[in-house]
Amino acid sequence: MIGLILGTSEGKKILSLLNEFTEDIFISTATEYGASLLRNYKYNYMNSKPLDFEKLVDELKKRNIKVLVDASHPYAVEVTRNAIKACNKLNIEYIRYERPSCIEEFKDEFKVIEVEDYNELKLKLKDIKGTILNTTGSKSVDKILALKLENRIVYRVLPTLKVLKELYDRNIELGDIIALKGPVGYELNCGFIKEYKAQAMLLKDSGIEGGTFEKIRACLDCGIYAFIIERKKINYQHVFHNVNEMVKYIRTIN
Repeated sequence: MIGLILGTSEGKKILSLLNEFTEDIFISTATEYGASLLRNYKYNYMNSKPLDFEKLVDELKKRNIKVLVDASHPYAVEVTRNAIKACNKLNIEYIRYERPSCIEEFKDEFKVIEVEDYNELKLKLKDIKGTILNTTGSKSVDKILALKLENRIVYRVLPTLKVLKELYDRNIELGDIIALKGPVGYELNCGFIKEYKAQAMLLKDSGIEGGTFEKIRACLDCGIYAFIIERKKINYQHVFHNVNEMVKYIRTIN
């Protein structure tokens, strides 16, 4: 059986191509919402809750997984590390699908600034006056709050009850929340920048599929800074950046 850890929009394409020759598939997503997007595809088992290392090992053993495709989000580092560790323990072939980066063409733009982590981000933000748009997701809210910035921070997050409650519990003002499902296009990014008179945007290197290109282009055209939290560097033994090539390979070993 093929195992899939899915956390990006490419999951639909991966499943669609795999379904051309098999439905002997185990899928694991981190949320019910993520699972709901895949209901119309063919598979044998679906897990829709986060799995820690031990639970992941149990599922992989129970489903008799022979190859595991890790297509989790580029910033879901713990998920990836657990997947690699579990595959090594169970002698399962591990394959990483890594969404391509799209920030290389902006490397010469002085207002596009990459930072290694949130500590470096704090140093880079010290001269920024005014509103900052945070588009790095709800899981980074505590990290942003820990920076104790004097700026107004506007958070763009998923419009789920769980996420909105988390922000409410942290005393974040309703006026500082943009709740909508991304990715959004260039015009809407420009609209947010202008509406909130933002001077900078915080974002992740989530690839074209994650809306990163449109965000950076909007920042540059509106004359504001784009601060990008870098991806953690992980050395993969077997990684693909193209879904078609990856599925073609799986077909040869399945």
